[in-house]
Amino acid sequence: MTKTLRIDSSIKGDASISKRLTDKIVERLGGDVTTRDATAIPTIDGAWLGAAYTPADQRSDEQKELLALSDELIAEVKAADTIVIGCGVYNFGVTGPLKHWIDMICRVGETFRYTEAGPEGLAGPKRVIIAYSSGGVPQGSAFDFATPYIKQVLGFIGITDVTVVAAEGVNLDEAAAVAKAEEQIIHLAA
Repeated sequence: MTKTLRIDSSIKGDASISKRLTDKIVERLGGDVTTRDATAIPTIDGAWLGAAYTPADQRSDEQKELLALSDELIAEVKAADTIVIGCGVYNFGVTGPLKHWIDMICRVGETFRYTEAGPEGLAGPKRVIIAYSSGGVPQGSAFDFATPYIKQVLGFIGITDVTVVAAEGVNLDEAAAVAKAEEQIIHLAA
């Protein structure tokens, strides 16, 4: 059975268009779904970063505790065959909660490592579907900083199979934007 990790990152809760799209995507894909609400993920800080860069066998109990959520999130990523990311666009970029999730899963020695040839991703291969929703920023436009950023981060950790389902222009015509995205979802392979 296919394992899907669903990441919701909108602060709008059930009123979120990206969340409605992730609902439809995971329904289309089926399988075993793990849902993670990124709005509950805290911001990393200096103590967290220090713990992450301390070799695992040298971490104090406090450092292990600081990294416990990160370890859990990384395990979810590694266990998934497909990751569905709800990405509402706020001020041209990703939401704060989505950035918090990204910060927690990008860890040296866990999801990437440095080599003489440069960074090497350790989390792939996986399939990712981004449920993009924007009030007025067209996905892929010069003003879309969210999609390239997510693709860069995912590529950095070894995930390059990325599809975007976009509901763009929801502040202009929400029904049309959502209908266009739902049409894209229909064509996703399960």
